[in-house]
Amino acid sequence: MAPNIATSTRVSLDELLDFVRPRHRALLITRRADGGPQASPLTCGVDDSGRIVVSTYPERAKTRNAKRDPRVSVLVLSDEWNGPWVQIDGTAEVIDTPDSVEPLVEYYRNIAGEHPDWDEYRAAMVKQGKSLIRVTPERWGPVATGGFPARLVEGP
Repeated sequence: MAPNIATSTRVSLDELLDFVRPRHRALLITRRADGGPQASPLTCGVDDSGRIVVSTYPERAKTRNAKRDPRVSVLVLSDEWNGPWVQIDGTAEVIDTPDSVEPLVEYYRNIAGEHPDWDEYRAAMVKQGKSLIRVTPERWGPVATGGFPARLVEGP
């Protein structure tokens, strides 16, 4: 069995968003008040304006941190552990209820499709006091895969 060679593919913004849209597993990295990193595993999507979006609650550390310091990173993972990933750095915007309701509808649609009862969904978002974090991509690493460096696999 041939070993996997690590890959690193630079992509445009459109290619980045095409890569992220079907992938919903991610880590959001924010900064604590002391400047240290804080990582949160979460479900993410891409909104109609090309921002990475995350449903959350106002009490969560990621939400408080993003409000205080909007510089964040999102590490988007594939469902397969050995699948490709990408890190996206950007600026976060936190939207709280009631302003978050319609962006949360868009979030749900873009990840899961149509809800059987949108009125019920909207009411649940208000009752739960849900927030939405939107991250505008400003810089992103290459789409990468793990494996051996090519120099260890290729012949002389």
